[in-house]
Amino acid sequence: MHPTLTIDTATHTGQRTVLTITGALDMDTVPRITAATDPLALGGRTLVLDLSAVTFIDSAGLNTLLILRNRAETEQGLLELRGLPEQALRLLDITGARDLFTLTR
Repeated sequence: MHPTLTIDTATHTGQRTVLTITGALDMDTVPRITAATDPLALGGRTLVLDLSAVTFIDSAGLNTLLILRNRAETEQGLLELRGLPEQALRLLDITGARDLFTLTR
């Protein structure tokens, strides 16, 4: 059985775009994150990923977040991660990646 992942339609408010992600962010589901974010213009905008309903993030999920962060930075935008669960925060701490992201509650 494959883990489920849902991505709610992007909400655009001013210079912010919010995607709400629910489920596991792993090697089976990260292509859906890429497919949802690739069409979004990030130049001068903040992309907020609401991850408060994410149940698990593995190294593939973290890699996808890092790639997206780098893309946002290259396009003079910002990636904000909202509501990260404890497991995801531990992963960021263990890998030393926490300081690379803008985290909000």
